[in-house]
Amino acid sequence: MSNKQVAVIGTPGKWSTEVLADRLEKMTGFRCVVDMHEVVLELESGRLLYKGRVLNDLDGVVIKKISEVYSPAADDRIRMLTCLQADGVRCFSAPGQVSRLINRLEGTSALARAGIPLPLTRVTENTEAAMAIVRDFGKAILKPLYSTKARGMEILNAADDPSVNRHKLICFAEAHGLFYLQRFVNLGGQDLGMVFLGGDYLCTYARVGEEGAWNTTIHSGGKYQAYDASPELIELGRKAQSCFDLSFTTVDIALTDEGPVVFEVSAFGGFSGALKGCGIDAAEKLCAHVLQELDADL
Repeated sequence: MSNKQVAVIGTPGKWSTEVLADRLEKMTGFRCVVDMHEVVLELESGRLLYKGRVLNDLDGVVIKKISEVYSPAADDRIRMLTCLQADGVRCFSAPGQVSRLINRLEGTSALARAGIPLPLTRVTENTEAAMAIVRDFGKAILKPLYSTKARGMEILNAADDPSVNRHKLICFAEAHGLFYLQRFVNLGGQDLGMVFLGGDYLCTYARVGEEGAWNTTIHSGGKYQAYDASPELIELGRKAQSCFDLSFTTVDIALTDEGPVVFEVSAFGGFSGALKGCGIDAAEKLCAHVLQELDADL
């Protein structure tokens, strides 16, 4: 058993957070789940305090969940954790890398610069320009810059009444600001989650959508299944995740008529898909990886 003290940054009571804390406790005898809502940062000292504990005294933290929803406030929480990193506390993944993926535009821009195939994507603040993009795409998905599990996304169809689409855009701008539009791609009822641990390929699972649903997220009724990915597909996922230095991540890939495209690289990755789709306890493997990395620092 390791004597390392490693905390989980997450949401107390949530399965993914608690299973990670369970695995760490089994391996180290130490258990600490940190809710960032209750953390206090002392700027003059750089200390982060949580319920009487000085987090800077820990050996490491695993950042599993920073907030229930992505938002600029969630990014602020990530930036608070840089004080731990500056004080020598190992963070899995590094806050600076996680921060790059909280904002959808920054994450996909990095993928585009690396030549990763993405759905055609346009970004603008101008409503009329957005209308022209919808006409050009024929069908588009309007996405908030900060969201997960397809929350807040809208489908805009060029065949619909233009006044309806314009109204949707105006309402969206009031709530989210910038228009981030991707050409709608036919998922064929499924998309893939490709899991990487420390940059190494772990497994691939499929999310199979509920009949009639336009997306495959579990939030919208999708189900997990195992998927046997080809070497070429694994290499695509590997290249996508290598744009970011993450301890654990999932690359979302869709197989389209025009070839595979990457939707995003997850800031945190998910354990449920690996477990239910592939029978792999990714939480346990991540904990073993974390402890191995901490031992290597000695």
